[in-house]
Order: sequence, then C-alpha cells, then structure tokens
Amino acid sequence: MSNYRRAWTKGGCFFFTVVTHDRRPWLCAPAARTVLRHAIETVRRKHPFRIDAWVLLPDHLHCIWTLPDGDVDFSLRWRLIKLITSRQYGDRVTSTINVSRRKRGETGLWQRRFWEHRIRDGADFSAHCDYIHYNPVRHGLCLKPWEWPYSTFRRFVEQGIYPSDWGTAAAPTIGEKTGRE
Repeated sequence: MSNYRRAWTKGGCFFFTVVTHDRRPWLCAPAARTVLRHAIETVRRKHPFRIDAWVLLPDHLHCIWTLPDGDVDFSLRWRLIKLITSRQYGDRVTSTINVSRRKRGETGLWQRRFWEHRIRDGADFSAHCDYIHYNPVRHGLCLKPWEWPYSTFRRFVEQGIYPSDWGTAAAPTIGEKTGRE
C-alpha cells in the first residue's frame, strides 16, 4: 500500500483538489450542489474549519481551508464529506465500480484520494486564490471569473480583494507549480 506524505500542520491553512471518479461531470448539478453543501455543513458542525476560497467545477473542486488551532485532521473531514455525499447522491451517478471499490463499499462518485498543499505564506495564499478563481476560465467554462457562479470570486469582489473585472483582460500570472505542486 502506498504511503502518502501529508502536510500535518496543526491549525494550518491548506489548498485541496478533490476529483470525481473517472472525472464524471456531476458536481455542478443542482441536487449535487445541495447534497455537497449539506455534507460540508454537517461536517463543519462537529469538525469546524473555515472555507477561505472555493471553486466547484463539473468534475473537480479546489478550495482553501483553515483548520482550528491544534487541529490537523483534514483527512477526516474529507472522508466524512465524501461519505455523506456518496450516501445521499451516489445512486444518481452511473459508474462502473470495480471489484476493489465494491469490496470497500465505495460508490462511483469520488476518486479515493485528494491532493493537498500546505499554504506557506500570504503570497502562496494569494497565488492559490488566483488559481482557484481563474480555474473555470482556464477550463473553458466561462470567459471571465465573474461569470462562474460556483466560486467565492464574488465574495472576494465584495470584500475588495479583486476588482469585478479581474481576469477579464488577461490571464493572471500564476506560478507554474501553483495548484499542481
């Protein structure tokens, strides 16, 4: 079995990428968004975390979370979010489930793992927020970040972090490794 190294920093800030099984594009369906929102709210009640930035795309999501001081268990939170979502939405997505997934009681909603990166400093945080908010444009889902309804971009505009036309005239300069370390 693989031994993945995780960035265990208590109370840390982390960037995540979570992908659907076989990249099936179900995440932006209205019922899927409702179930996912409910799963996140349910998990946050017992295992709090702050969502600093977010984008939901048809077959994956990116987000930045900050955990409470002394807490490091983001894996538990993702496991529970995926579990609740799978139980409430799993029968709506047709997927071929192999023997290994069937033995583990898995549905065909999510890839088993997720990718995380510990945010190192303010510049790293800003670069990952830019990556998150420009991602729908990069994937050809819209022409400018303002048009994509499933992200925290509008919240960032309301808070004065971005102008409303950010990412419209030209793609932002995002480090080659940001979001793909």
